Amino acid sequence: MKSVKRLYSNVISFLRTRLSRVQYIMLIATLTGFASGMVAVLLKSVVHLIQHGIKEIPVTRFAYLLFPAIGLLLTVFIIRHFFGGEIEKGIAMVLRAIARKASFIPIRHTYLHVITSSITVGLGGSVGLEAPIVATGSAVGSNLARISDLNYQERSLLIACGAAAGIAAVFNAPIAGVIFAIEVLLAETIVSYFIPIIISSVAGVLCSKIILHEDSLFNFVLKQNFNYKNVPYYVLLGVMAGFVSLYYARMFKATEKRIHHWKMNAYLKAIIGGLLLLAIYFVLPPLFGEGYGSVKLVADGTLTTFTDNTTLLAKLGDHWGIIAFTALIFLLKPIAAGITIGSGGNGGNFAPSLFCGAYLGFFFSKLLNSISWIKIPEGNFSLIGMAGVLSGVMYCPLTAIFLIAEITNGYGLFIPLMIVSSISFFLVKMYEPFSMETKKLAMEGQIFTQKKEKNILTSISLDDMLQDNYESIGIDKKLAQLVEMIKKSDKNIFAVTDRNDRFAGIIELNDIKQKLFHQDMFDKITVKSMMKKPAAVLMNDQDMHSVMEKFDVTQSWYLPVLNKERKFLGFISKGKLFNKYREILASQGDLYDAQ
Repeated sequence: MKSVKRLYSNVISFLRTRLSRVQYIMLIATLTGFASGMVAVLLKSVVHLIQHGIKEIPVTRFAYLLFPAIGLLLTVFIIRHFFGGEIEKGIAMVLRAIARKASFIPIRHTYLHVITSSITVGLGGSVGLEAPIVATGSAVGSNLARISDLNYQERSLLIACGAAAGIAAVFNAPIAGVIFAIEVLLAETIVSYFIPIIISSVAGVLCSKIILHEDSLFNFVLKQNFNYKNVPYYVLLGVMAGFVSLYYARMFKATEKRIHHWKMNAYLKAIIGGLLLLAIYFVLPPLFGEGYGSVKLVADGTLTTFTDNTTLLAKLGDHWGIIAFTALIFLLKPIAAGITIGSGGNGGNFAPSLFCGAYLGFFFSKLLNSISWIKIPEGNFSLIGMAGVLSGVMYCPLTAIFLIAEITNGYGLFIPLMIVSSISFFLVKMYEPFSMETKKLAMEGQIFTQKKEKNILTSISLDDMLQDNYESIGIDKKLAQLVEMIKKSDKNIFAVTDRNDRFAGIIELNDIKQKLFHQDMFDKITVKSMMKKPAAVLMNDQDMHSVMEKFDVTQSWYLPVLNKERKFLGFISKGKLFNKYREILASQGDLYDAQ
């Protein structure tokens, strides 16, 4: 292993002396694209093999419904015994690493999501592989950047390259991969970032084109062209997609949170989750697994029959039975996904949102076609519905537009895609400023948002700004002891602590200058009499946004930092904080400036 590392180090050193900085980054981006693309292909292939194996097992008609519980149990076992009992999942993990961990993602994320999500989804968990693929591709990019000695800005770029390659490979959609990386992962984008991300995306999609079979790829052929007369119906679909997206996000989070907080053994929770999925799959079989097979039927407009194990929907007749069946499908999908994740599975909401959108579009068009004077294409509306719900759930309208355009092998539906995705996104943003996956982290200041100044402050750690080389003096001491401390110090501010060693106040040198000229008073003047309360105090777990706000409100240049026990830790200087801010701002220049 050491010899391999030494060889790689020598190769990297050789390349860095022969290539310019930009050429070197392009090379690493290409390697990231191929590596992430291969990982995406591997994950898809493993899941395909598992699902094919399930079908080949000679079991009774409904015995396959037990496989999701087996998948959840295996996933929980692997996470508990090999990954410490809990793992960070999905896109939120990547965003937090960019904002709070200097774009360093632990190397175990290059394989743990492949193992756990392939078992969860392959054995029937009602979630998707795209979020694990993004997490894995991002981890590949981060670790390649780390061993290639790239800086923070370049590591963040390589994370985006890995994610773009993964999305491009799994959907055979290179443009959507690029747009996703820029729209979701990179809060601030520089034009020069596009080229390495494009290179990675192309490398990733080449992996899927060369290795994966056509039936493994997610694509469609348009059967009807866009008709401008249907625009009013597309507007209605956009509104409906927006509200369904809100329903999806809230129902998923409520279900996941409730199950996750059950106070019980993790294995028992997985079994109960599996049994809940069994009940749902019995009533609605298309919810089993990713569901892309049934999505193809819906999007091709060929869904004419449905499996009704309860025989209840059959009583409505074929036409209204299908309408009720598809409505139940997109209403219960977020619950099934929430049960899967809450019970210990690993997966994401990218595929479920596409699934919901397809059934929503089919339901909407089928319902309208019940009216004698309306005739709209059910396949087209299913495809457009996919973009609408993906846009509203994942907060990525541009990705939704280009993804559906690419998987339909053309831009014939570009206008309705733009209409529905925009309306859905606009409606959702009115109610929720952040997506369900990032809301908690965004409110805590753990990830970047679209506000540049806040992003810079998020990337600054309070611990890095803390100056702990300040002296403190007891409140019952005299001026004489303080003078001795002043003689040995180059500081002009001192902390005062009480008898329990808790912070009591501060003494500033400017405030006691006159007293220093009266030596006869040194043993009479107490520290307590000279002490004053600071304009504000900072706690060591505060985020830098609130720290900056306190500096602005108090107009102070130094503020003390305390821990939960109110023990003095040090001071933070506004000057040092501003210098760090300027340093980060200066480092966010164009990639080509590094030449």
